[in-house]
Amino acid sequence: MEAANTGLIEEAKKAREHIAAAHAEISKAIVGHHEVIEGVIVCMLCSGHALIEGVPGLGKTYLIKTLGEVFGLKTQRIQFTPDLMPADIIGTNVLIQSESGRQEIRFQKGPIFGQIILADEINRATPKTQAALLEAMQEQMITVGGTRYPLDPPFVVLATQNPIEMEGTYPLPEAQLDRFFFKLRVGYPNARSISEIIDRTTQDTLPALEHVITKDEILFVQTLVRQIPIAEAVKDFAIRIVLATHPDNSGSTEMVRRYVRYGASPRGAQSLVLAGKVFALIDERYNVSFEDIRRAALPAIRHRIILKFEGEAEGVTPDSVIQDILGKESDT
Repeated sequence: MEAANTGLIEEAKKAREHIAAAHAEISKAIVGHHEVIEGVIVCMLCSGHALIEGVPGLGKTYLIKTLGEVFGLKTQRIQFTPDLMPADIIGTNVLIQSESGRQEIRFQKGPIFGQIILADEINRATPKTQAALLEAMQEQMITVGGTRYPLDPPFVVLATQNPIEMEGTYPLPEAQLDRFFFKLRVGYPNARSISEIIDRTTQDTLPALEHVITKDEILFVQTLVRQIPIAEAVKDFAIRIVLATHPDNSGSTEMVRRYVRYGASPRGAQSLVLAGKVFALIDERYNVSFEDIRRAALPAIRHRIILKFEGEAEGVTPDSVIQDILGKESDT
């Protein structure tokens, strides 16, 4: 057992070095947004997808492109528009003429066949088109004409979204929202950050980015993350948080019962535990703590809480509901 623990510690040290190198390299191009950068890295290492929300001009798209360069993965960008069709994403069967002159049907792959998929302004497309991502996000497979096509791992969808109240946007279906591992919010930078952004982007040179982690190293860390142990008490804490988002649960708060229509699904608990394992790894610990679960709570659950009309009318947010639950839940 001791030898096994020693091996885990050595592997965790290598993994932590990879994570730190990736974070530092991304920070060369992205000013501030530490939590968002950390969030997309956590999603990558958990084989999860991220929904990144913020008003235009805050660097959401640039962040994802930078991630692709640093990780050295095939990055495909899909610009979502109201006239985008599902076939524009997954591909379609086409009739072509072969070199021998015979006509045959072949599958022409769409941009979903990448490793990092930048779904830019995902909520500007219709729900039918948004739903074209569901199978890929859940199973890492695409089915066209009865034939299944596997997607090359590591596969992650990083979608950007404008706030829903902006003109020309469609709400994402609840089933698709639940498939996102994290929902990350990009806020406005402060004066110092804006000054640094100006310095970096208005000069004649841009930061040169390097590939600091390979595909095999990413897959190695993804496997290692799942080996980080979690105590039953900590796992029960994550479960209590998720169940407390349900208004009909005995452990819910008054705010939940009054303002929440539907709470988080079991995927929320999965996200809490997996993200907690990555946070433990980053902090040089080899077990998940209560604080790791708390740290993951907002990005893992905020998009899985559906408010009642009364909550929306009174300005209640999913974040405030989660904070209320965390304030009530003890770590014992």
